[in-house]
Amino acid sequence: QVQLVESGGGLVQAGGSLRLSCAASGLTFSMYGMGWFRQAPGKEREFVSAISSSGSRYTDSVKGRFTISRDNAKNTVYLQMNSLKPEDTAVYYCAALHNSRWWSAPRSSEYNYWGQGTQVTVSS
Repeated sequence: QVQLVESGGGLVQAGGSLRLSCAASGLTFSMYGMGWFRQAPGKEREFVSAISSSGSRYTDSVKGRFTISRDNAKNTVYLQMNSLKPEDTAVYYCAALHNSRWWSAPRSSEYNYWGQGTQVTVSS
């Protein structure tokens, strides 16, 4: 079955960096766009970034600070997070979106598969 396993979360001070990884198995990785979402306590899950062969997308609040990349040979997607802020604190989830739905990448409902999440905490 399909598995998405996130890693790399943790506790970091404001201004610091973290690199999240998401290893995928059980799917043809190149056929899927990969997205990152986050959910803070008491808030709805929100789109952070996504990448496919068509390009990459970011929510405005992370542009210039976060960089998404993927390694199709390793079936892995990464999220490099720099200049972290306390408001970036959340559980971060990776998800897989079939390439045919790339136009709807910011919509969580369009994703086929989800990881279990990794906690990112940014202290002030």
